[in-house]
Amino acid sequence: MPYALITGASGGIGLAIARELASRKHDVILIARSEDQLRKHAEEIRKQYGVSAEYLALDLANPNASITILEWATSRNFSIDILVNNAGFGSWGKFHEIPESEFRGMMQLNMIALAELCRAFLPQLLKQSKAYILNVSSTAAYQAVPTLSLYAATKAFVLLLTRGLNWELKGTQVSASCLSPGPTSTGFIDRANLQAMKDRAEKFSMKPEEVARIAIEGMYARKPEIIPGFTNWLSAKLAEIVPKFVPEQIAANLYKTKG
Repeated sequence: MPYALITGASGGIGLAIARELASRKHDVILIARSEDQLRKHAEEIRKQYGVSAEYLALDLANPNASITILEWATSRNFSIDILVNNAGFGSWGKFHEIPESEFRGMMQLNMIALAELCRAFLPQLLKQSKAYILNVSSTAAYQAVPTLSLYAATKAFVLLLTRGLNWELKGTQVSASCLSPGPTSTGFIDRANLQAMKDRAEKFSMKPEEVARIAIEGMYARKPEIIPGFTNWLSAKLAEIVPKFVPEQIAANLYKTKG
């Protein structure tokens, strides 16, 4: 049976998606940096769901990551019919004050690695009877977000790339879907240095398992856009309709920094 390849699968939405697919008896490949976490989760998935669960520890911020993953999968004769590009991160702060490593790393991981993996695996996906690409964006993709400007821009890239891919793939056996979750109970807030908003965000957060279930159902339905939760869907759609300065002003007040 072909595998589902999931990046950013050591926790959060990525791991939840891997578990959701495994619960549907789909073999999975977990990709992330932490080998210890991946080994642990792969063993748990095998025992709980009775499927094959492989893993590869790799930093996707490495410019050659997509080639490494493709060669690794090919050398082991792993056929891929689902590609889930979930790996990504954000960094909160004024645009010019974001550390150089995070500035470049965010663009490399959120955009370039994702696009390269789509390009690398599309020839193989097109050979399957049915195949799917699920790219993880964010509700931040639907508007500019001051002090998360670069993050929101990278997620807008993911949304537009995925919609374009989905159109290009019409008439083929492959579909491309973009998952745009709102606040979710993952490590994103800590990674983005947004601890000041943690309590507020948790009040509106969805559980990663719920997001994963909605994501996989939408992916199998070949939906181009998947926005879990009515409030998240409504806010994203309103951001498309109302004058741009309105959601931008709200976001600026919500995420403002000192000084």
